[in-house]
Amino acid sequence: MRIRKKKWAEPELAVCPYYIKSDEGLISHWGDIFPNSNPIYLELGCGKGGFAAKSALNNPNINYIACDIKSDMLGVARRTIEAAFSAENRRPDNIRLMQMNIENIANFYGEGDKVDRIYINFCNPWPRLKHNKRRLTHTRQLLQYKGLLGSGEIHFKTDDDGLFEDSLIYFPEAGYEIIYSTKDLHNSGYEGNVMTEHEKMFSEEGKKIKLLIGRGGL
Repeated sequence: MRIRKKKWAEPELAVCPYYIKSDEGLISHWGDIFPNSNPIYLELGCGKGGFAAKSALNNPNINYIACDIKSDMLGVARRTIEAAFSAENRRPDNIRLMQMNIENIANFYGEGDKVDRIYINFCNPWPRLKHNKRRLTHTRQLLQYKGLLGSGEIHFKTDDDGLFEDSLIYFPEAGYEIIYSTKDLHNSGYEGNVMTEHEKMFSEEGKKIKLLIGRGGL
């Protein structure tokens, strides 16, 4: 997602108590990000933060990490989270914002670091063949996640037909078991879906939303 420069983003993030940079001693210390042992769910490419905010509010016993490479985007996400939690008179204790280059995620965790679930929502489809390896669901990327995810699940949503069909190949190639998939999420009967900003926009355009859930550990 493209976003204009936000001059206020980095100053606001610098004083945000739930913002962490991926280079701040994170390796082998993911278990110290939260002051409890609740499950950790990681969103790769959090956009404006709507999905993470809603999910964290709905599930106070789950910890959420919303990740993006752009500080400007994370600044917007911080404001989204603050607004959502303030409206419910709650503190965002079970959510963190993290700045990270997802393409190199294997460089940011060590042995023993674990998350219980990964969300990939409406990532860049990179449709040109020479750019396919940059997809967040490409086999190369999925292999990087395995060390952090273990036997947990990846929940992947997209509006892009080509990316979805290719991902149905990528997941088994990387050793993930596909435990659920649908090409029409909103008419599938699937329960518990949290709609993202992109999801709402694409749905209003008449596009079908696809969901794939893969389990690691194979």
